[in-house]
Amino acid sequence: MSTDVRPPSANEAIKANSRFLRGTIADGLTRAETGSLSDDDQQLTKFHGIYLQDDRDLRAERGRKKMEKAFIFMARLRVPGGVLTPAQWLAAEMIACERGNGTLRLTTRQTIQFHGIIKSNLRQAIRGLHDALLDTISACGDVNRNVIARVNPWQSRAHGEVAGLAQAIGAHLLPKSRAWHEIWIDGEQIAGSEEQDEPIYGRTYMPRKFKIAVALPPHNDVDVFAHDLGFIAIEEGGRIAGYDVVVGGGMGMTHGEPDTFPRTGDVIGFCSPEQAVDVAEKVVTVQRDFGDRSDRKHARLKYTIERMGLDAFRAELDQRLGYALTPARSFAFTDNGDRLGWVQGDNGAWHCTLFVENGRVRELAGLHAIAELGIGRFIITPNQNLVLADIPPDRKQEVTMLLEQHGLVAPVSGLRRNALACVALPTCGLALAESERYLPDLVTRLEDELERVGLAQDDITIRMTGCPNGCARPYLAEIGLVGRSPGIYNLYLGGAFDGSRMNKLYRRDVDGDAIVAALGTLLRDYAEGRHAGERFGDFAIRAGHIRPTTSGNRFHADLSPELRS
Repeated sequence: MSTDVRPPSANEAIKANSRFLRGTIADGLTRAETGSLSDDDQQLTKFHGIYLQDDRDLRAERGRKKMEKAFIFMARLRVPGGVLTPAQWLAAEMIACERGNGTLRLTTRQTIQFHGIIKSNLRQAIRGLHDALLDTISACGDVNRNVIARVNPWQSRAHGEVAGLAQAIGAHLLPKSRAWHEIWIDGEQIAGSEEQDEPIYGRTYMPRKFKIAVALPPHNDVDVFAHDLGFIAIEEGGRIAGYDVVVGGGMGMTHGEPDTFPRTGDVIGFCSPEQAVDVAEKVVTVQRDFGDRSDRKHARLKYTIERMGLDAFRAELDQRLGYALTPARSFAFTDNGDRLGWVQGDNGAWHCTLFVENGRVRELAGLHAIAELGIGRFIITPNQNLVLADIPPDRKQEVTMLLEQHGLVAPVSGLRRNALACVALPTCGLALAESERYLPDLVTRLEDELERVGLAQDDITIRMTGCPNGCARPYLAEIGLVGRSPGIYNLYLGGAFDGSRMNKLYRRDVDGDAIVAALGTLLRDYAEGRHAGERFGDFAIRAGHIRPTTSGNRFHADLSPELRS
């Protein structure tokens, strides 16, 4: 157990006194004089999958008029593995249009975010999700969040097993409190239900958020090394023989604070399919007991492992399991993107992966028409795209016609189809710069350079975030852009195309023109000097633009030659 004698952070008291996540949320929802909630309840609603935000585009104007901020809520679904039925997709669409801002945001955690919900619409929105057998429980907050898994329905049996593990882990680690149902669905507390036990989390839950991913080689679309806990499926004879276990990944950091850093996870051993849920629980409990509850900037598992040491962490885990993980098996990844278009699966069904730029679904009519057919499944990918899965062979032409009619299958460049962005402005309170609204325009400018040098269809990963917290996993991209201030970014280069190596800082505090100029030169050099099959991130290192990393899986301050000169 942790022996930390420092005082706990304020969030620890909020959780301890919350009556298992109830707080005064129910009362706050009735207060019509404000669109907000109390400060403590704003922290607790995160456990219910809900964030209070405001439209930052309107802050200045409303401030001049002495008006309250334009408060709105974001609600995030809990969808382990990202799998929805057509009826659930239609329900999500209806809620977005009737209660939100008319768009659906597909996220890198394989779920949907609803933006622009005002307080008076919030309970009705959540009830609408519940009616569709969906919920937002633990999609945010200091708990295990939505478990993500490889999207590969065309490999039916293996995909079914990894998706099943994501669902099993998600269900097992779900908080036991009935607060969500009482506040959002029942509307009142059931007599005698307040005092409860959280057998896994305890009264104060986790020190910080906890993220889990399940990968299926050779594709690393989940970026398995970026999460607190990862499982890498080892396939033998078409079945999953077990999982290599990865611990201690995480993308967040804070500008100017070198003791915060992104980190890729360590592979610590192998477990059987039957052991995987138990392993997930015990890793969670180690972090629950040893994580930093005083400084939330150091409260993720990656910092616990850095502090304890990997050997000590593994020993504690083995003790709690009552058995030791066996030696890790070999695996190999080839990429961390999505394959767009149609592919036929092992069972004869067809699957179509649609490109959704930055995950924002604005034109809903086409997908609405397809969902109304009542066939297949809608699977959200960790790359913010959407798979129309399990389409019967005799219905493929019908779906194809609808996709073409609504312009949902237009070709995109290699750079654009490998681009990710976080939401950032105007809704995220942490954003320092634009991301979702800016990256498409930046990619367009870079496409002109790529066209000139013959690289228009080459796959290159580019990711942008509006702050250093890393929601779009920018530190694993071949080209990473992290917001510093409005219009200003840090430029990172040299990540591995398969998501196994972090990039490094190449230039600090650059605007759009400087980004295009710098990358234009590098892309020309790449087109002229690359080896056969060499990826852009590897070339950036070999050509000397980025020094090879010397500190393992921890992000560090060893700068590129460009910054050293």
